[in-house]
Amino acid sequence: MFDAWIYPYPSRRAVVFARRGMVAASHPLAAQAGLSMIQAGGNAIDAAVATAACLTFMEPGANGIGSDAFALVWSGGKLHGLNASGPAPGAISIEAVRRAGHTEMPTHGWTPVNVPGAPAAWAALIERFGKLTLPQVMAPAIQLAEEGHPVAAGVARGWQATAARFASMLRGEQYRGWFETFAPDGTGPNPGDIVRMPFHASTLRAIAETGARAFYEGALAEKIDADAQIHGGYLRMADLEAFKPEWVDPISVPYRGYDICEIPPNGQGIVALMALNILRGFEFSDRERWETYHRQIEAIKLGFADGKHYVSDPRAMRVAVSDLLAPAYGDERRKLITDRALDPAPGQPPRGGTVYFATADGEGNMVSYIQSNYMGFGSGIVVRGTGISLQNRGHTFSLDPGHVNALAPGKKTYHTIIPGFVCKDGAPVGPFGVMGGFMQPQGHVQVISNLLDFHMNPQSALDAPRWQWTEGRQVTLERTIPGHIVERLARAGHQLRIATESGGFGRGQVIVRLPGGALAGGTEPRTDGQIAAW
Repeated sequence: MFDAWIYPYPSRRAVVFARRGMVAASHPLAAQAGLSMIQAGGNAIDAAVATAACLTFMEPGANGIGSDAFALVWSGGKLHGLNASGPAPGAISIEAVRRAGHTEMPTHGWTPVNVPGAPAAWAALIERFGKLTLPQVMAPAIQLAEEGHPVAAGVARGWQATAARFASMLRGEQYRGWFETFAPDGTGPNPGDIVRMPFHASTLRAIAETGARAFYEGALAEKIDADAQIHGGYLRMADLEAFKPEWVDPISVPYRGYDICEIPPNGQGIVALMALNILRGFEFSDRERWETYHRQIEAIKLGFADGKHYVSDPRAMRVAVSDLLAPAYGDERRKLITDRALDPAPGQPPRGGTVYFATADGEGNMVSYIQSNYMGFGSGIVVRGTGISLQNRGHTFSLDPGHVNALAPGKKTYHTIIPGFVCKDGAPVGPFGVMGGFMQPQGHVQVISNLLDFHMNPQSALDAPRWQWTEGRQVTLERTIPGHIVERLARAGHQLRIATESGGFGRGQVIVRLPGGALAGGTEPRTDGQIAAW
């Protein structure tokens, strides 16, 4: 990758180089807050938590204090995985949800709220790897929430659109906290408006001072429990008290001489790895050939077909991860790819609205971190007086008892947020990720191919046009994809839509460490991202 970086696409931003520290994030102020931790004597892990805390109110349409989180951390000569996704409440069941009048898991309200994991992730990361204390790394977020920050342009557009949509669809007292917190005047802020979040500041301070215990067993937990009970939710203080984030071993597949690493299920990172396991059998010499797009699309379709069929809480999965990632299974799935678009179906392996950012320091530590409420502002529930915006991760559960991802108390659901990491010969290359629901594995595959097949630098890899498969043979293309490729894909049977805007194709960040030790970073041109470097 490093021997022949080329620039086939005009970059909207230049690749950024640094030596002592780097934070690539979707909000400039959050990136700068993270970098300030490294400059204060902290490390990449301290920077990650500082950035994560800031983003809960700087990008509230993507995440919140009530989010879930995943992280891949290179430290001490090893890659560590953290799964801080929460399970379904102990009181919920398929029968209970059906009795409440639902034929499928609802999108909004208290019903799809699982135990939030982000605050516990912050505490766990600092406890295991941080050089600073949790109050120190959360201090910038607390200060910015109290004193106010200017809203970024992209954030403002999404905030206003959600306020208008929620005003027409979310009715009832349970949503009052959301409107009081995020749309007190009936709409979202304009770009550059100074927004103060005193409730967020107070909650973040309580989390910092107690090592997140206030959120899971203290005053904040009591408020969450009380709000849930008032509005017919299932989440209880006992669920919060029982939650612990899990340290897990990352999973990986080899690709072009590198190891591409992801968090294991219940995350959907395995979908990206299954697609790469298929694509490794093809040779890609030219990104401007229609076959490149076609084969990548077909591979991700096959990966999703298996992911949706097999992936859930690992305790409920009926197929081993190693079987899904077996080279022989990738070979068999590859045989299904012809010159025609296929309707994907799961195979039979042999038995045997998210924020993403990346950080690195001069000591060798690197973090790939992702945090999300899911589908924008999540459940639409904000616990009044706290600023705690809650995720709606339970929406992805099935109410079919025979489905692998069937709703059950204490079970983790199929999870869309995935951090990525690249290694080579047992050494770290760097973190990468593309946020955006079910676009994420697709973004991972496209960015990795850009880096490793076409030797792009991190910024060019993010700038390049993207596609998104939605279902069946339906694919959405960015309008910058050349016309001859669009025409040939249509002739192959793909049902194409050309997007008029850049939204929906994910928002990514990439940091790589060069052989000489310098850091090189790219940030997403489709959002307000920035790289803070030292």
